[in-house]
Amino acid sequence: MTRKAVKGSIIAYLLAKNPIEEYEALDFEFPDEYVNTVEEEMGEQSDVWQMYFDGAVNLSGSGIGSGLVSPDGKHFPIAVKLKFECINNVAEYEVCVSGLQAAIEMKIKKLEVYGDSTLIIFQVKGEWQTRDPKLIPYQKYLIELIKKFDEITFTHLSRDKNQIIDALATLAVMAQIKEGKEVQILLIKATDNPAYCLMVEEEADEKP
Repeated sequence: MTRKAVKGSIIAYLLAKNPIEEYEALDFEFPDEYVNTVEEEMGEQSDVWQMYFDGAVNLSGSGIGSGLVSPDGKHFPIAVKLKFECINNVAEYEVCVSGLQAAIEMKIKKLEVYGDSTLIIFQVKGEWQTRDPKLIPYQKYLIELIKKFDEITFTHLSRDKNQIIDALATLAVMAQIKEGKEVQILLIKATDNPAYCLMVEEEADEKP
């Protein structure tokens, strides 16, 4: 894949401008066995969506990445570069909120949420208390967003089962993005053969 200049990031509200029935989703495949397994199990739950989220904070900055997966397997990735200083847990709350906002804008009513943030998953479930003053407003807002869904569940994933979303968040951190600019997420695929193999096959077909 050639490198291209990144001029911005996709943010949640852009999804609302593209009604689902008219929107041609990106062919954004998650090369993750766990995700594929979950999609196969969704066969009878035709109206249940999935959301995966992760945040990244390092010396280069902060970024968040999430992905909405429709019942028929279409992927809607979201990446946002955070232009303010924040800790890891704040970034995790930011991305969870961003993903839920996108789902609400898309009028999704049933959602399964997956993330590798133990803190958020257990705080949302009410199993852990929120004592950090920075996180209390996030938790309250998240609970208000949850009320807008008919059905919603939160499940913890290990980091190795959330690699693509983690990479999406890291991409947002590394990208040099000016505020107010957007860019479409690149198509990502996997291939077993070098590009020149296609040329060899075409030449073989042309021989009499």
